[in-house]
Amino acid sequence: IPMLRYHSGPEPLWHEWDRKAQKHGLRHTIYAVNGDQYTGEWLNNLKHGKGIQLWKSTGAIYSGDWKFGKRDGYGSLCVPDSVTKEYKQVYKGWWRNDQQCGYGTAFYPGGERYEGEWSGGLRSGWGRMYHQDGCIYEGQWLDDKPDGQGMLRHPNENRYEGGWKLGRKHGPGKYFYLDKGQLFEGIWAADIPKCGVLIDFGREEAPAPPQYPIPKV
Repeated sequence: IPMLRYHSGPEPLWHEWDRKAQKHGLRHTIYAVNGDQYTGEWLNNLKHGKGIQLWKSTGAIYSGDWKFGKRDGYGSLCVPDSVTKEYKQVYKGWWRNDQQCGYGTAFYPGGERYEGEWSGGLRSGWGRMYHQDGCIYEGQWLDDKPDGQGMLRHPNENRYEGGWKLGRKHGPGKYFYLDKGQLFEGIWAADIPKCGVLIDFGREEAPAPPQYPIPKV
């Protein structure tokens, strides 16, 4: 039986060019076709390790950890102000699979701030939200809204403690009217108290108590 022999010629040049084009380790700034820029570490042609990404379309800058081409680990995101063009931080904390995940702090327009847990880019878990009007919510979150058990404290120290659902008071709860020295304890549904009991609470320390005390039953 005749033996067939194949002559192996020299390796095509494009094989070597392709190997050299594969980004690996720390590299200088790489420019994408759309104008985006990345400076940092690579692994098998993917962003991996520490790096800084600039998106040309929005001007946003991410500085932090990467894993196989996606933001993963600890990092911060900054965007330019629409008026002053100065960069301001909008998020610092943990990421997973290119989304906020774990513990992090987000900064919103008007001085609002959220500190707490995230999942899939949404506020989920435990967290504290500082609102522009001075209110502070502290408690459980689900899909970017208060959901579960939490407390909402107003600037005048009045507060609600109890259940929440889809961002509204829902279920058993207590509302402390400390400015009047009263306490309402009852059941809420979609932010509306449905039934409950109103009693005097801390009336002696209240700055503006009602004229007549509530008689005890």
